[in-house]
Amino acid sequence: MGRVEGKVALITGAARGQGRSHALRLAGEGADVVLVDACAPIPSAPIGMPGEDDLDRVAEEVRAAGRRALAHVVDVRDTGGLAKVVDDAVGTFGRLDVVCANAGIFPTAPALDTDDGLWDETIAINLTGVFRTVRAAIAPMVERGEGGSVIITSSTAGLKGVPNTVAYAAAKHGVVGVMRVLANELAPHRIRVNSVHPTGVDTDMIRNEATYRLMVPGVEHPTSEQAEPVFRSINALPVPWVDASDVSNAVLWLASDESRYVTGVMLPVDAGATGK
Repeated sequence: MGRVEGKVALITGAARGQGRSHALRLAGEGADVVLVDACAPIPSAPIGMPGEDDLDRVAEEVRAAGRRALAHVVDVRDTGGLAKVVDDAVGTFGRLDVVCANAGIFPTAPALDTDDGLWDETIAINLTGVFRTVRAAIAPMVERGEGGSVIITSSTAGLKGVPNTVAYAAAKHGVVGVMRVLANELAPHRIRVNSVHPTGVDTDMIRNEATYRLMVPGVEHPTSEQAEPVFRSINALPVPWVDASDVSNAVLWLASDESRYVTGVMLPVDAGATGK
């Protein structure tokens, strides 16, 4: 216990899924948490977005774990909104140590069917939003001069070409470039920058009919049971997907001093998918 005791972590996409899991894992190990989510519909996303009540619920869960929480309804595309989040975090907690740029959407379509709206929105959230989040959050880290950890959520689609995900894969490859540049630029400030690359994660992002149709084409309303063998075939280990907690364990390690000399790394949490 206490692996990030006394640290303050900012997490985007925190209202559910991996973001919620990361928040609770870090809080359970001693961190105070700043929760950020747009809590608004996103046209290109194939599923509904969480609401403000979901974000508030995560904040209450963090407080129930004995840690402090701030919750902000802000879109990661909103530079001004992110600046206010960071100012509030530093004003309230006095510091910012960890940034987990996790917010993202997962629209799927063949390249020829990827229209400008889907492309632009995916890149804006999954790539530009990551950069804007990190840019806002690292300023007080540099100023304080005590180091920090930046953790960017990428994907196995950021390491290989996954069909029918051209916009998503472009963004997830793009954040690797962001990570590599920032790892070099921020190293003199003892700020580490790494990315995590999950395979399919058991959250709403893949547990929905739109993703099942990608796995089982030609079936009008495919079920989880029909899609599961296809998911399983992607991974080397005999599992269809990993749990959000598996990714959170990697995030915790990268946030903690246990990884104090790890920077510029692409860390797969992929059940062997990228090596298969």
